[in-house]
Amino acid sequence: MAIDTGYPVLSAVLNVLLFILVSYPVLGAFVWLIEVIFYRVLFRHKKTTFEEIPVSEEPFVTIMVPAHNEEVVIEETLTYLLNELNYHNYEVLVTDDGSTDQTPEILARLQKNYSRLRVLRIEKNKGKAHAFNIGVGFAKGEYILSNDADTIPEADALWKYMNYFMTEADQNVAAVTGNMDVQNRSKIIEKAQTVEFSSIVGVIKRGQLGTLGTMYAYSGANTMYRKDALIDVGLFRQDRATEDISIAWDQQLNGWIPTFAPDIMFFMGVPNTLKMLYRQRKRWAKGGTEVWLTNMKKVPLHPIKYFEQFLLFIDQTFSIFWSLYYWVFLAAFLGTMLHAFVLGDYDRIFHMLALSFIFVNFEMLAGFMQVAAALIIDDSGRKLKYLIFAPFYMLIYWMMNVLTIATTFIPAIKTILGFGTGTWVSPTRVSISKE
Repeated sequence: MAIDTGYPVLSAVLNVLLFILVSYPVLGAFVWLIEVIFYRVLFRHKKTTFEEIPVSEEPFVTIMVPAHNEEVVIEETLTYLLNELNYHNYEVLVTDDGSTDQTPEILARLQKNYSRLRVLRIEKNKGKAHAFNIGVGFAKGEYILSNDADTIPEADALWKYMNYFMTEADQNVAAVTGNMDVQNRSKIIEKAQTVEFSSIVGVIKRGQLGTLGTMYAYSGANTMYRKDALIDVGLFRQDRATEDISIAWDQQLNGWIPTFAPDIMFFMGVPNTLKMLYRQRKRWAKGGTEVWLTNMKKVPLHPIKYFEQFLLFIDQTFSIFWSLYYWVFLAAFLGTMLHAFVLGDYDRIFHMLALSFIFVNFEMLAGFMQVAAALIIDDSGRKLKYLIFAPFYMLIYWMMNVLTIATTFIPAIKTILGFGTGTWVSPTRVSISKE
């Protein structure tokens, strides 16, 4: 299908854009592979070695744990954070955001045993971003590690994170996000997310930093922030579905540098049912679209000033429109197939199915190459065994992505117009020790 406007130049431009839109998943997979090479060769903020910090020189760190109804996991997480980290100069600050389960009682009991554990009780649940912003005002550390209630970082995480902030060249680094991994891997849906996170973290974050020196999003589950950089942009947006995406853009557009630490591992609990997964991905999709809408005027109108973010914006634009295009195309495809069937035009049905089969196979091949490369690169190839779950990932997760973007587009617009809320409902947690 070609576009003919009667104006050759305009028609050529529109047809190029249409080609990019239609083939976006395939082109994206190959581009990400190329970007990884740039990361390994060019990215100047990459750390190849880590130096242990003498105890007397350790910057004070606040580990902040926003919590809402986390009775299943909070004790496991805090016990680990308070006992297992190879760091001395830190506190753990829990912001209890209106929990109505046993979370307050658990926190009160733990406080009796750990002097470095502090708890802030927020009576009314107003969301993770609000809880975090309140916590910043009470945090003693000049660096703040955002740590979800179901997430544990590796034992050396704190002093490794500090390596990204302490040199003269690092004074503009706003935040460092670690390399996410999956704690619970007993179910197929959990194993598939191991593939997904390697694909996202192992390829996309490296690629974005390698080519552009910027990054689309931090990981809200475990990111070390420079407190001054948080205050500089007015802290987290409380009416956004994903505070980690919003703060990453706000800081970068204000001149701060984000970075990714592939050698700092943290382990998080992931949804283990399709219902839980869909709820999570709806929130992610809505948050991404909100950021896109928030910066729709600022970034495209100043493409030179915000060149790196402009390219990310263009990529996200194609992602959103491809998701919307997918459902329009699918409806048209099924309608045409039905019409051909009613007319008895079986040759046309066969032709359409054959073309679809060829396109889907190209898409699956590109996706498989992306996933395989990600699993090889990430964590020194130790996750390569999960490649067998790649088809499940591509079948379920890709479809869920286009579905959630389409279904949250209107709600995201409503949020931007002032009708959003940051109130959160904690997902159903699973105790890792009982998994």
